[in-house]
Amino acid sequence: MACILLYSRVAPSSYRHTRTCVCIFSLSLSLSYICYCLLFSSDAIMQKPSDPTQNCLHLRSDGGKKLQQKSPYCTLPLDARATREISLHEANQSNASVNHNTVRNFTSDRPTTNNMGSGKFGNKKLPNAIIVGVKKGGTRAVLEFIRIHPDVRAVGTETHFFDRNYDRGLDWYRCLMPRTMESQITMEKTPSYFVTRETPRRISAMSRDTKLIVVVRDPVTRVISDYTQTLSKTPDIPSFQDLAFQNQSLGLVDTSWNAIRIGMYALHLENWLRYFPLSQIHFVNGERLITDPAGELARVQDFLGLKRIVTDKHFYFNRTKGFPCLKKPESSSSPRCLGKSKGRTHIQIDHDTIEQLRDFYRPYNVKFYEMVGQDFRWE
Repeated sequence: MACILLYSRVAPSSYRHTRTCVCIFSLSLSLSYICYCLLFSSDAIMQKPSDPTQNCLHLRSDGGKKLQQKSPYCTLPLDARATREISLHEANQSNASVNHNTVRNFTSDRPTTNNMGSGKFGNKKLPNAIIVGVKKGGTRAVLEFIRIHPDVRAVGTETHFFDRNYDRGLDWYRCLMPRTMESQITMEKTPSYFVTRETPRRISAMSRDTKLIVVVRDPVTRVISDYTQTLSKTPDIPSFQDLAFQNQSLGLVDTSWNAIRIGMYALHLENWLRYFPLSQIHFVNGERLITDPAGELARVQDFLGLKRIVTDKHFYFNRTKGFPCLKKPESSSSPRCLGKSKGRTHIQIDHDTIEQLRDFYRPYNVKFYEMVGQDFRWE
């Protein structure tokens, strides 16, 4: 500027020319200043201050860890850091939820385990079929024989739900059942059901489609077997004759003794037929179950709508017990026979007592034959 003033004083005659030069020079200086600013502030201009996270990430890739720590761009404002942390947390939660749902869906599609094979499959459901009676008729044998069928799953112990535990509810009852697949039948057996008056109504309330199995046996043989079992547990009970008769000389049988009353099959069946049609009740012949177990099991399988898989190849007759046993399964080293209480030798009852009992049961037997359409020949 000093040079310009000096030049204007020395050459006043050329004022117009000088003024033009000054303008040009000033314009050059202004352009130089602008270029200088652009040159040294290009980094700031290129950055996006509205996205401090992006600045930090840019420096991280270009400048390394040390540069990142010193750079002001990597110090996120509080709001930006909080927003980023929340976003990351939500993303992690979303991924965890997806993974959890994936695992849950996968495991829910996988069947649970069951005692068949190496795993347990299926669900617990209320029984499709129940062995409802009768005591000492052969109910345990039928249960053990039919449960070797792959499409049958059964409770091993007597549940006594419909006669003793009904107040516990159906959910409690369902929990006692084994796990079954849709194609399998769930079963249980409690022989006292047949003679419990409330049971038919209660089972019908659960499901009118329930199939019922009754194992019957000559009532005279059955009552003697019943007494023999009780005597083995309670040796000091009265004699058989004292329990069976009110007055034996007059032939008056004591029907208040439960062992006698059980064998009055027609009386109990009348109660069942009030709630179930005869077509839903299958009667197993207890005598034939001993002499021809495969034949009786074939009829049970037909009644349950099962393929005849349990056949004579599964049985052999144990002469010691006087009862059929299951042949050795592949998973066991010995045959499967029923417990010690099965096939027990009966106490000896005199001929006159037996004849008196036959006379008593005869009218009930005849009525029972007519009701079920089958003559069991209990004479």
